[in-house]
Amino acid sequence: MTTQPSQPAVRDEDHFIQVDGGRLFVRDWRPDTPNGTGLPPILLFHDSLGCVDLWRSFPSRLAAATARRVIAYDRLGFGRSDPHPGRLALDFVAAEARAVVPILLDRLAVGDFVACGHSVGGGMAVETAAYFQSRCNALVTIAAQAFVEDRTLAGIRVAEQGFQDPDQLARLAKYQGDKARWAVDAWTGAWLSPEFAGWTLDAALAEIRCPVLALHGDRDEYGSQEHPARIAAGRGTMLMLADTGHVPHRECEDRVVEAIRVFLARG
Repeated sequence: MTTQPSQPAVRDEDHFIQVDGGRLFVRDWRPDTPNGTGLPPILLFHDSLGCVDLWRSFPSRLAAATARRVIAYDRLGFGRSDPHPGRLALDFVAAEARAVVPILLDRLAVGDFVACGHSVGGGMAVETAAYFQSRCNALVTIAAQAFVEDRTLAGIRVAEQGFQDPDQLARLAKYQGDKARWAVDAWTGAWLSPEFAGWTLDAALAEIRCPVLALHGDRDEYGSQEHPARIAAGRGTMLMLADTGHVPHRECEDRVVEAIRVFLARG
């Protein structure tokens, strides 16, 4: 019988960082071992209705498994960050990489790093890897969209209708507070806008210079396997997760953590 090596304990720390428009809430997980100090940290980007708390146990598990520092933050308008000052611009995916990430990396004293994002956060991770070619050592996307697909829009319309139910909005408000309605409207309004219909990650993907792992559930209601195929094409590995929907890091956390651990260990 093979004995699995014990994983280090993980300690976390919270910060608030000022950016244009307000303060961002940041949580930082660090494995309690000197072996992880020289490894580039993992920067997590949440999805369209996400926040630090909705990553749940995933960041801590990831930090322990990879012996790397893991950093997650709430974008403006989400979680414990300040309210967003207005509407999302149509270039909000690329703008996060260019306007916010540089400040985070500077304030958190991060040099090289790994970008990892879920859903639209995966798009932000792609844009970040393209923008920081010399510093992003690896890219991981989880259920990311690479273009506007009919399946994606259909899923968003179903969700939009569901959030007309006050009980469903109240459940989201447990994480988003009084910003919950803004978060829903920002998500649906951006993606369903006719002006957003031509959005793709193609230009950013062409600039990627690091290894790529694109994870995707075979039952993802917000995107077909064309998304991870496009993200990984000529750049890395696409891994389809069986019997999995749009939130693999909660639905099959063990498989996702192990897949990322193995990918990063190959270095």
